[in-house]
Amino acid sequence: MSELINNSRFRKERLKELILKLHDGESAEKVKAELKETLKQIPYGEVVEVEQELIQEGLPESEVLKLCDVHGEVLEGNVDLSAAKEIPEGHPVDVLKKENGELLKVVKNAEELLRDLITTKDPEFKEYKLKILAAFNDLMDVDKHYQRKEYLLFPYLEKNEITGPPKVMWGKHDEIRDQLKGCIELLKTPELEKGDLNDALDLVFYPALKALADMVQKEEEILLPMSMDVLTTEDWWNIHKQTLEFGFTLYDPQIEWKPEGFSMDDDQTTAFSESGNIQLPSGSFTAKEIMAILNTIPVDMTFVDKNDKVKYFTQGKERIFARSRSIINRDVRLCHPPGSVHIIEKILDDFKSGKASYAPFWIQMKGQFIHIEYYALRDEKGEYLGTLEVSQELSKLRKLEGEQRILSYDKKEV
Repeated sequence: MSELINNSRFRKERLKELILKLHDGESAEKVKAELKETLKQIPYGEVVEVEQELIQEGLPESEVLKLCDVHGEVLEGNVDLSAAKEIPEGHPVDVLKKENGELLKVVKNAEELLRDLITTKDPEFKEYKLKILAAFNDLMDVDKHYQRKEYLLFPYLEKNEITGPPKVMWGKHDEIRDQLKGCIELLKTPELEKGDLNDALDLVFYPALKALADMVQKEEEILLPMSMDVLTTEDWWNIHKQTLEFGFTLYDPQIEWKPEGFSMDDDQTTAFSESGNIQLPSGSFTAKEIMAILNTIPVDMTFVDKNDKVKYFTQGKERIFARSRSIINRDVRLCHPPGSVHIIEKILDDFKSGKASYAPFWIQMKGQFIHIEYYALRDEKGEYLGTLEVSQELSKLRKLEGEQRILSYDKKEV
């Protein structure tokens, strides 16, 4: 046992020494070669402990933040994951990993689009730029992934006295957010020409994509395995229950994680009332009843809150427009093609200002007549609460004539 302890102490001291070499300006390639020569593979938990110790010993968090990418690059492929726990399907960590997989797919697509930019003809640039913008809009969805780490996962790590690494990682989150926002703002610039975008590739776009991919590596190799070791099933259950408040990133979990001994029903009484009912001025119902009501009425509804975030959509048997839970808490502008975003922005601006409260549209689609309505939602004082989108297929209703006063069931509806 003493040999194992001494080995661990040696590895941590050596890793600390190598990270400080990076701090002093040693090249990443040289440090990586030393790491491979002396340590080969390092248990993921020791990497976290070293970061924590460096901060406690006085290395400023800002310095650790600067070194984060470099020592992450040095450690890539040299972290030992053999002792990592198995992750159940639908578990919060499983969801985070699945989201990472989707993010990396979009990163790869964005890289390919940017690489092919040079072969794009000038007349096609405007349309090609929209494809790139759509990819970066998708990547901006990582904000929900990061928020779940920051507000759900990190507090539990801090309760276990793991404080340094979460602070450093949060700082990297903010850097990546700013990088992605910068890319999107540049792509939205009307005057942007092909040459301007090409000049910004190495300065703005590729660094943003690399930073995002590097964060995936840090999560997969260090943060998530360590979190599985530290947090209890009850901790993960509390995280799981709150996940939907933040939403998912480019991924809609198909399996609901249900650890033995825990149930969502246990928390309904605390979420609403002692009886489990939602009380409104004109009556009450349970969450199960209102879900059945909303999913039975023959319309699609999507609710966007006052901050322009998608918060809810009905899940009827035959939806007109497909919806995935990955849109929850996403900016509604990012849920529409870039070419039609200006219409959505106009509706939201007019609803918020009070200039309008209703916007109807109707379209022909696959032999169906689709009626789409946007309603401004306001409280009793007239304050804007959000927007409700209601879509309905009206082909059958438009054919009705005369009256039907005798009870007659539609067999298709039984």
